[in-house]
Amino acid sequence: MIVSNDRLNDAWGYMLCLDLSKCDKWTISNEQHIKNFIDYLVEKIDMVAYGNPMVAHFATHDIDKAGYSFCQMIETSNICGHFVDKNGNAYIDIFSCKPFSNDDVVAAAKLFFHPEKVRVNYLTRNAE
Repeated sequence: MIVSNDRLNDAWGYMLCLDLSKCDKWTISNEQHIKNFIDYLVEKIDMVAYGNPMVAHFATHDIDKAGYSFCQMIETSNICGHFVDKNGNAYIDIFSCKPFSNDDVVAAAKLFFHPEKVRVNYLTRNAE
């Protein structure tokens, strides 16, 4: 049986996926800038970081996919992302059982990465 749950109050978790197109290439290819974004975002959306973020340059064998990826564990789940060197696109995901402001996340992504376009996908999660 498939159950749809669109009511915020019944949600166990919240998932935000951002697709950012044609970001400023310096901003997505600078490891320290990405770490600064993570620190800023964690504070902005009132989360608690669990340890330091993992940030590494991946997929160097494939020029179409190469770029930095990151994962920041938070007490209520995680914040992850991947940046594509070739075209400046970025993909950022947040999953948390604690609610957060989607608008604050979008504003932070725009502030740090200067995308030409942002696509927002949001859903609530509940296994019940």
